[in-house]
Amino acid sequence: MATVITFAQQKGGSGKTTLTANIAVELAARGRAVALLDSDPQGSLGRWFMTRFEREKGVQGDLTFSTSSAWGIGYEAGKYRDSHDFVLIDTPPKIDSDLRPALKASDLIVVPVSASQVDLWATEGVLEMAAREGKRPLAVLNRGRAATRLTHAIRAALSGLDADAAGCAISNRVAFAEAMGAGLAVREFAGAKPAAAEIAALTDEILQRLDG
Repeated sequence: MATVITFAQQKGGSGKTTLTANIAVELAARGRAVALLDSDPQGSLGRWFMTRFEREKGVQGDLTFSTSSAWGIGYEAGKYRDSHDFVLIDTPPKIDSDLRPALKASDLIVVPVSASQVDLWATEGVLEMAAREGKRPLAVLNRGRAATRLTHAIRAALSGLDADAAGCAISNRVAFAEAMGAGLAVREFAGAKPAAAEIAALTDEILQRLDG
């Protein structure tokens, strides 16, 4: 039966779509069948997937993609229950009743938190909704800058949230944006080994958490 992972955050620009795409490709490259569901009307994940589809040759991993309304997400995820190992859901940057079906359908909720106090504040809404569904999310420091006081402060603050703080963090690297624009993941993008290593480490942590 497919494991459902939802990427959610109230604030736009937190990196939800980038993490969704890169974790999906990493899982697929490890031999897992992965379905992507885009419930964000902005459609960035769909644009990435279509760019990827047009490239076709040379990309690693086989992915399935579809869009869904917020309220239809449980039904759409159910379509892949027996045919895929994972369903990854990208959600819109808002917190309201429309997000509840995705949270309810999830085996794991991943909340990316950029290295800013504003992003940390915005996380509270997602965590409150997840708690009402009986879920404890995984908070991931995203777009951090190494050796800065702000990054260290935000990372320390994650441990005080009603969530589990991921042990690994994703750095603010231009390779993520360049790879996404080309319809690729960083593991497929030349010169992006440090970024690819971070995604691999986060994927390991997600799998360990699911297995636990």
